Amino acid sequence: MVKGTKRGSPGAEDEKNPLPNVELSDEDAKKLTEIQRDLAHAELVLERQAQATLKPVYEKRRDVVKAIPNFWPVALMRHSLFNYHAQHNADQTALSYLEDLWVEKDPSEHRCFTIEFHFKENQFFNDRILKKEYKFIPPPAADTETPDKDGITESMLDFSWDRDVQISTVKIDWKEPEKALTKMYPRETGEDEDEIADPGSFFNFFEHEADPSEVGIVIANEIFPEAIEYFLGNVDGDVTDSEEEEDEDDDAEEIDLEKPRPKKPKV
Repeated sequence: MVKGTKRGSPGAEDEKNPLPNVELSDEDAKKLTEIQRDLAHAELVLERQAQATLKPVYEKRRDVVKAIPNFWPVALMRHSLFNYHAQHNADQTALSYLEDLWVEKDPSEHRCFTIEFHFKENQFFNDRILKKEYKFIPPPAADTETPDKDGITESMLDFSWDRDVQISTVKIDWKEPEKALTKMYPRETGEDEDEIADPGSFFNFFEHEADPSEVGIVIANEIFPEAIEYFLGNVDGDVTDSEEEEDEDDDAEEIDLEKPRPKKPKV
């Protein structure tokens, strides 16, 4: 039997770290930075190509799913973050009138997009389309830049979500303003305004500029591309019908603990 030093046993602190501290030269650091930039450039090129290839397929899917009752409400509600933000019965009733959902990526900056919710006539609001835009605001340096052969500029490589994106709001035309879902179930923030204590109605998503939980990013980059998988319940971590029934009596804290952390687009 080979004897070794156990973790926490006498003598463990005397063991040498087999991995020495890394000392990076200025030249190597520069090379790594250049490679990182090359990788970011390649990812941008590939993403542009992917969007151009995927768009006609999404359009074909759009025509097909319009004939499937409640396709989009079911797909959306099977994402746990969206489900958390649309937990009120009134929200789910309103979403049952959703007949189409579309995400249009900005052709010049695919990390920005517009989300469109298309509704049938309903008892809640007069709007047939509710939009939320995540608009690209080019930095001043972009005015003098010349795109390379792939259409990429330095500003695109230096893209900053907080600096370069402006989020829109829309005033929903509620049929009965005193019964507006956003009024009945307002959004409540915590001590930090960037954190949501209670999302209230999902429709606060449209009427508020801030999107602290990144619901729009989740819709555009997770649910929309994989809508069929979410509808069929094939995505890991989704909310199934049985889980919804079991969670009916759960309190808000338990729901919050399971709320995923959505990722921002790669930069």
